[in-house]
Amino acid sequence: MEKTQKIKFIVSLVFAAVVFAVLPTAASAATLYFSPSSGSHAVGATLSVGVYVSSADQAMNAASGVISYPADKLEVVSLSKSGSIISLWVQEPTFSNSAGTVNFEGIALNPGFTGASGKLITVNFRVKAAGAALLSFSSGSVLANDGKGTNILASLGAASFSLGVAAPSAPETITPIEAIGVPAAPVISSPTHPDPNKWYAKKDAKFVWKLPSGATGVRTLVGRVSNAIPTVTYVPAINSKELPNLADGIWYFSVRLRNKAGWGNVSHFRFQIDTEKPEYFEITEIERKDKTEPQVKFIFKASDNTSGIDHFEVQIDGGEWQIWRDDGSHTYKAPVSGPGKRMLIAKAVDKAGNFLANSAEFFIEAVEPPVFVEYPKELRNGDLLVAKGKSYPDAQINFIIEKDGEAPKNQIVKSDADGNFIFVFAEKVKEGIYKLWAEATKEDGSKSNPTDKFTVAVQPPQIVKAGRQVADYLSVLIAVIASLLLLVILISGLFWYSRHKFSRFKRILKKETKEAEEASFVAFDLLKEDIRRQIKILERAKIKRELTEEEKELVKRLKKDLEESEKLVKKEIKDIEKEVK
Repeated sequence: MEKTQKIKFIVSLVFAAVVFAVLPTAASAATLYFSPSSGSHAVGATLSVGVYVSSADQAMNAASGVISYPADKLEVVSLSKSGSIISLWVQEPTFSNSAGTVNFEGIALNPGFTGASGKLITVNFRVKAAGAALLSFSSGSVLANDGKGTNILASLGAASFSLGVAAPSAPETITPIEAIGVPAAPVISSPTHPDPNKWYAKKDAKFVWKLPSGATGVRTLVGRVSNAIPTVTYVPAINSKELPNLADGIWYFSVRLRNKAGWGNVSHFRFQIDTEKPEYFEITEIERKDKTEPQVKFIFKASDNTSGIDHFEVQIDGGEWQIWRDDGSHTYKAPVSGPGKRMLIAKAVDKAGNFLANSAEFFIEAVEPPVFVEYPKELRNGDLLVAKGKSYPDAQINFIIEKDGEAPKNQIVKSDADGNFIFVFAEKVKEGIYKLWAEATKEDGSKSNPTDKFTVAVQPPQIVKAGRQVADYLSVLIAVIASLLLLVILISGLFWYSRHKFSRFKRILKKETKEAEEASFVAFDLLKEDIRRQIKILERAKIKRELTEEEKELVKRLKKDLEESEKLVKKEIKDIEKEVK
C-alpha cells in the first residue's frame, strides 16, 4: 500500500511538472546569491551560508548551480534543505571537499516561485585556516515557468569572509552526499564556430563532444550566461547538437554527462555571432591649404555595435586593396598621388568580416612643369642629345625619350639649388626621329603635368648621305633609260611590222635611234663621272680613317651598280640596232 502511494505521488509530481511547464509567461531577470555575503569567523567555527534566488518579476520553477569555495580554508560539513522553495530535487545537493564545489538542482512546482529571497539550500562550513575566503557560483541557471524552460538568470552573486580564531558551533545538518565516479566535464568543439575568441557571420551553430564509456544521458543548454547549468536532457546520450538561426551576440553552449553514478561536471563553450554590417561609416577629407599637396588625409568614422570595427580596406583609382587599421586617431593618410581627380573607395570591416562601403573624390593640383631653355632640333648619327632647363630647386626631372614609335625610355636628373638642370641622354643617338618631354617632382612629392613634346631629327653622316643620293639618282636614271629603250623597242617593232609601207619612216627611225643612243651614252657618261667622284671621296676618306662597315658596303655597291648599269645600257642599244637594220 505504501509503495502504491509513493508511485501515485511520483506520477502526480510528473503531471504537475508537465502542467506548469506548458503555462507561458513573460521572461524576466533572476539572480542567485549568498546570504550572508560577508563576515568574520574564527578558525574551527562553523559558517552557515544560505543560497537564495531572486525572481521578483517573473515566476521561476527550476534552479541549479555549482558553488566554488577555497578547500584549503573551508570544508563542507553538511547541507540543509530546510526552508527551501524547491519541492522536487532533480539531483540531491552534493559537495566535494577535494574539488571545493557544491552542486544542487531542483524544481519549484507550479506556480513556481516569485519573490526576492527564495531559499534554495544552506551550506554549513567549518573554518580550517585563517585568511580570506571567497564563495562564488562557477555556473548556474534559473528557468522561467513559461513552458519553454527559458533561462532568465541575469547575474550571479558572491560572498567574502574574513577567517580568524574561535570555537565551532553546531548547525542544522543533513547527511552529506559527495559526488564520486561521475563523468568528467566533456571537451566541446565546434566545426562552425571553432575559435571562442573570434566572431563569425553564421547564424547556424554545431557542437560536438565525445561520449565516455558508460554515459547514459546528456544535458545541454544554450544561453547568454557563461556558467549556466544545462537542463535539456537527452536519453540515450547524444554527442552533437545543431542550433539553427541564432541571434547575433555572445553565446555559451553547455554540456553535462551522466552515468550510473550521477551527473558530472559542466563544460561551457563560448561562441560569437555577428551577421550584420556596421551601423555607419563616414569619410571626411581634411582641408588642405595647398591644393598641390600630394598626400591627402581623411577622417574615417565607423561603428559596429556587435563585434566592433576590425580594420578598413582602401582602394584608390581602382588599384590594389590595402588594409589599414585605425591607431585611434581615425586619420587615414592616402599614398602620395600625382595631379588630377582621384577616387577613394573604402570598406569598414567588422570582426566577423561584414563590411559597409563608402567613397570620396579628391583633387590634387599640378605644380608648374619644367621649362626647356635650350635643346637641339637636329643632330647627326652618333651625337649626344643634350637639353637644358629650369624647374624647382632640388627637384627630380623625369625625362621620357621615344624614338620612331619604339617603347619610351625614362631617365631622371636632379635640378640644383637654383632649379637649373642639364639632361644628357645616356645613349648616343641614331638615325631617326626622337621625341622628348619631361615632368617635375618637388621634394614634398608634388608633381607637375608633362611638358609639351619636342622633336629631334637625327641625320646620317654627310658622306653616307651623299652616297645614298647618288645611289638613288642612279636608280632613277636607270629606270628612265630602261623606259626609253623600251619605247624605242616598241617603236622598232611597229616599224618592222610595216616597213614595206613605211620605208621613209624607217630612215627617220634610224636617225632617231642613233640620236637616242648618243644621248643615252652622254647621260650615262655624266652619271659615271658623278659616281666615280663619290667613290674617290670615299677612298680619300679611307686614307684618313678606317671606313665604317656601312661606308665600305656603299663603295662596293656603287662600283657594282655602275658596272652592271653600263653593261645593261650597251646591251639594250645593240639589241635596238639589230632590230632597226
